[in-house]
Amino acid sequence: MATIHPTAIVDPKAELAAGVEIGPYTIVGPNVVIGENTVVGPHVVIEGHTTIGKNNKFFQFSSIGAAPQDKKWNGEPTRLEIGDDNTIREFCTFNLGTVQDKGVTKLGNNNWISAYVHLAHDCIVGNNTVFSNNAQMAGHVEIGDWVIMSGFANVHQFCKIGAHAFVGMSTSLTQDVPPYVLLNGNPAAAHGVNIEGLKRRGFTREQINAIRNAYKLLYRSGLTLDEAKAAMIAAEAELPEDCAAAARSMREFLDTTTRGIVR
Repeated sequence: MATIHPTAIVDPKAELAAGVEIGPYTIVGPNVVIGENTVVGPHVVIEGHTTIGKNNKFFQFSSIGAAPQDKKWNGEPTRLEIGDDNTIREFCTFNLGTVQDKGVTKLGNNNWISAYVHLAHDCIVGNNTVFSNNAQMAGHVEIGDWVIMSGFANVHQFCKIGAHAFVGMSTSLTQDVPPYVLLNGNPAAAHGVNIEGLKRRGFTREQINAIRNAYKLLYRSGLTLDEAKAAMIAAEAELPEDCAAAARSMREFLDTTTRGIVR
C-alpha cells in the first residue's frame, strides 16, 4: 500500500502503486498515476494528466504537471510523462504539453534534475541526463541521452541538443547542438568534443578519435555545411563500423535540425 501523510491531500481518483510515499502537505490531483516506490516529499503539487514511473524521488516545493505557460492552451487534456529512477530536486517546474505539438512533455529514466529546473511544455528529455541548478528549457526543446546542462544554462524554444553534449554554465542557446559537442558562452560557441564524458561512458579511444575527426571537419575545416557532411561521409567509409557509427550520429543529427547548429 502507499503511505500518505495525514496532512497530504490526495484525490481519491489518483492511482498510487505499492510503496509510494506522499509527504506532508503535498497535493496529488485526480488524473495522476504514480509508479512503485516513488517518494514524493513535502509541499509538492502534482496535477494534470501526469504519469510517473517507479523509484523516483521528488524533493520539496516542486510543481509537477501544471498548465503550460502558453497563452494558446485552452484546458485541453494534454500530458506529462516521467519515467523511472529520476531524482528531482527542490522547486522544479514541469509543465504539461500542448495540442500545438504532440500534446506531451516527457522526462525519461535515470535523470538527475537539480533545483529550480524548468521543463516547459512539450519538452522531450532522454535518459541519464544531468541538469544543474536553474537550467531552463523553453517550449518544444529536445534533449538527448547523457546530456549535461550546467547551472543557469538556458535553451530557446524548438532547439535540439544531441546525445553526450555538454552545455557550460550560463550558456544561452538559440540554435541546435550536435551530439558530443562541448560548448559555452553567450552567445554559445563550440569548444571541442566532450572527451571526458565519452571516456566515462565507455567509448574507446578509436571511437573518440573518429568523433574528434568528424568535429574538426564540421567546425575547423572551413568547409560549408554541405561540404563538411560530404567529407564526413567519406571519412566514415574508411572506419570500422563501431567507429563509423559513433561519428555518423553527429552527421545524421545535421539532417534533423530546423534552427541551424551552433557553429
